[in-house]
Amino acid sequence: MIKNLQVSSQDSSINKISVHKIISSLRKEFNLTVSSLSVSFINSAELRHINKEYFNHDYETDVITFNYSKKLKEIDGEILISFEEAKLNAKKYNVTYGKELCRLLIHGMLHLLNFDDKNKERKKIMQQMENKLINRYNFTLFAGK
Repeated sequence: MIKNLQVSSQDSSINKISVHKIISSLRKEFNLTVSSLSVSFINSAELRHINKEYFNHDYETDVITFNYSKKLKEIDGEILISFEEAKLNAKKYNVTYGKELCRLLIHGMLHLLNFDDKNKERKKIMQQMENKLINRYNFTLFAGK
C-alpha cells in the first residue's frame, strides 16, 4: 500500500485495494515518488461542476486531474473520475466497467506525468501508452471482475 494515497468513492463496487495496486505498479513502471495523491470516484454532476468552475468547460467529462508537483517524477495531485461516465464509456466501447475505470485512472496518472491529449498526435501517443499499460498489467477496478 502507498501511504500517501487516498482513495474515495461514491460507488461501493470500486475496489480501493486495486487502485492502490495500480498506482503502485505505475509508480514502479515510471520510477515515481508519490508524495501525495488523491483519487476520487464521483458522479457526473460533481465532475461537470468542477470542469466548469476550474476550466470554464460546461460539459460532462470522464476524468480531471490537478497536478501540484513541480517535479516530473514526483506525484502530487488529484485524479477525479466520473463513475457514471465510465459506465457510459464501457457500453460505448464494449469493455467492462472495471476496465474502463482502470483506463481512466491510468489516463489521469499519465496527465500527472505530463502526457496530454490536446492535439491529435499527442492524444494518439497517450492512448498508445494507456493501451500498453492496460494490456501489460490486465488491471480492473470493479469488485468481483
